[in-house]
Amino acid sequence: MGATGCGKTRVSIDLATRLQSEIINSDKMQVYEGLDITTNKITIQDRLGVPHHLLGEFDPDDGELTPSEYRLAGGLAISGIVSRQHLPIVVGGSNSLIHALVADRPVSTQLRYNCCFLWVDVSLPVLCDYLCKRVDEMLDSGMLDELSEYYGSVDAANQIGLRKAIGVPEFDRYFKRGIGVEWDRVRRGAYEDCVREIKENTCQLAKRQIGKILRLKGAGWDLKRVDATGSFREVMMVTSDDHIKKRKKKRWMEVWGRDVMEPSMKIVKRFLEEE
Repeated sequence: MGATGCGKTRVSIDLATRLQSEIINSDKMQVYEGLDITTNKITIQDRLGVPHHLLGEFDPDDGELTPSEYRLAGGLAISGIVSRQHLPIVVGGSNSLIHALVADRPVSTQLRYNCCFLWVDVSLPVLCDYLCKRVDEMLDSGMLDELSEYYGSVDAANQIGLRKAIGVPEFDRYFKRGIGVEWDRVRRGAYEDCVREIKENTCQLAKRQIGKILRLKGAGWDLKRVDATGSFREVMMVTSDDHIKKRKKKRWMEVWGRDVMEPSMKIVKRFLEEE
């Protein structure tokens, strides 16, 4: 669990490659097919061969996936993974879906499964700086082209769930000006307004998600907090010098291993030993 952009996906892959595991997505935007860059889905290459479930599996034209539908689909995925004698790892920032999957009733400590909750936490100011940087990186990776194709080929109004993905509503007015039109000063200004709004909304989402996690913790959920702030500070030390960049990456990997990966593995191993 954790706010958007906090490193949950990285932790899940790190754990899954060390344990016989399969991953179940619990991000309510990533469940839908399409907009892979905008919704920040993990690429096939980055999955490192780990099987993923409920990731891009639902047709957005079928309407918005309800918590009860996710509960059923997630339960079936867990049963299949357990039948293969693998460990299910549920990962995503949508706490409402996680709650729907594991809780027997609203904000309850009575759970359907014996769960080990890992809360990957990052100081909010550091996380917001990173999220703004990540939006720029997503745009550099082709997010605008992806959204242009999306607005040009589908009726976004019919896709109630996917159209809520951050990036889609913010760019709505921009693309209504026309797709593929040559940029001018006004259009450039509209683009910059959209990007600024995406960054602000992403940071607000992170803040809300942390608030929900704290409420679950206050309600009695045994959340094991892992602090990834130090590793994110390393990520934010940007440099264009290749030699320094290699040293920075090595340093980031050291901090990530010490602060995030090692504590996470200890928590999960202790949990499995107690089973």
